[in-house]
Amino acid sequence: MTYDTHTARGGDAPLNDRVHHVPAAARDAHPAPAGRAAVHTAVSGGTTGSRRLWMGLVENPPLSATDNHHHGDSEAGVYVVSGHPVFVYHDGTREVRLQGGPGDFFLVPPYVPHREENPDPEEPAVVVIARTAQEPVKVSVPQLYRLGHGPDGT
Repeated sequence: MTYDTHTARGGDAPLNDRVHHVPAAARDAHPAPAGRAAVHTAVSGGTTGSRRLWMGLVENPPLSATDNHHHGDSEAGVYVVSGHPVFVYHDGTREVRLQGGPGDFFLVPPYVPHREENPDPEEPAVVVIARTAQEPVKVSVPQLYRLGHGPDGT
């Protein structure tokens, strides 16, 4: 059998008529300051010409937390590769904390304010994220709130 492998950003074929392969070494890495998540973009408008999907690997260091944020009108699917990340959101009555582990999936609907935490003192939490947008969308918000009751009415 012969396999024809196309890599991201390579070759002359139009972006929309072939399968794209993004080797680990070809991901766009966004180095993070100490204590912050490192984002490695694999599939995006910039890497593969994707029009409706962003995918990447995110490494949350030990004892870290993101700011409160949402992803605009983009849905986000999350797969836990390693570690035990905690997803925190507000259900309108109280703060809810969902802890995941390797093999678990999460769905974050559009405009739902949340944050990710890694309470482990030694192990990073590594997740693969897929969003329904071609680039990562992250809108910081001052606090967690129930959808429809935020500072901007969302």
